[in-house]
Amino acid sequence: MKIEDCFRVGTILKSRGLKGELQLYIDFENLHDINIEAIFIDMAGKLVPYFVESIKYPQKGIAYIYVEDIDTIEKATPLVKKDVYLPNKLKPKKKKSEFTLKDLLGFTAIDENEGELGVITEINEFPQQLIATVNYKDCDVLFPLNESIIKAIDVVKNEVFIDLPDGLLDIYLE
Repeated sequence: MKIEDCFRVGTILKSRGLKGELQLYIDFENLHDINIEAIFIDMAGKLVPYFVESIKYPQKGIAYIYVEDIDTIEKATPLVKKDVYLPNKLKPKKKKSEFTLKDLLGFTAIDENEGELGVITEINEFPQQLIATVNYKDCDVLFPLNESIIKAIDVVKNEVFIDLPDGLLDIYLE
């Protein structure tokens, strides 16, 4: 399974107890509504599947999870600080009213002047705004996601139409 075929739900914070239970920080809303049979853990850029034996949600943003074959603290420790993913087919569909700029991850960015720039591979949140990353001409290009840049969003075709400030691409391509 490739990272593009999955969505990130959180990070393993620590092992819990001596029997391999993992504490998961969840940054994906309503994870408890998804029937999770297996998770994928990012191990050095490769997604490794783990079958879920049990999962509990003691408080908002936290889950305690047991996975198959992880039954000691020694086996659980290498999984700490790793990102956890689920297949895209499990991702609940959002209503239009629930769509946020963070949902543009995976959309194709199309500039009014340059045309197709590429797929948004990353969205970083900073205090003032969100910053998107696309790989354009073998170079990572960062641009803000705000009302002055975004001109239209096509959620059916997964495209976002943007108008980058003059010279922004030149900074990255020189």
